Amino acid sequence: MIDLNEKIFGNITSKEIIGSEPNHNETENLLADELRKLEQDLEGFDKLRLEELREKQIQLEKQMNSRPGAMAISQEKIRLYNKFNQNYLQKIDEILNQK
Repeated sequence: MIDLNEKIFGNITSKEIIGSEPNHNETENLLADELRKLEQDLEGFDKLRLEELREKQIQLEKQMNSRPGAMAISQEKIRLYNKFNQNYLQKIDEILNQK
């Protein structure tokens, strides 16, 4: 069971992704803004911190994707979250490869 108040992408909580509010467009804007902030923060992290962060994001994504399709949740918003999370993971990998 996922904690609805758990921060799954920076300051964005799981309830913002699986809930009806904010709407899809607002969620996309929130994710884009948060991705910019998160990517800026990555430059100051050491290799161990980046690896831990990468593993945490992978686990959070698995949690979000384990929601049954029959639930009345926005699959579109989950796909949007996955897209931004994958972009974030890619950035982490790029920085890890440079270290």
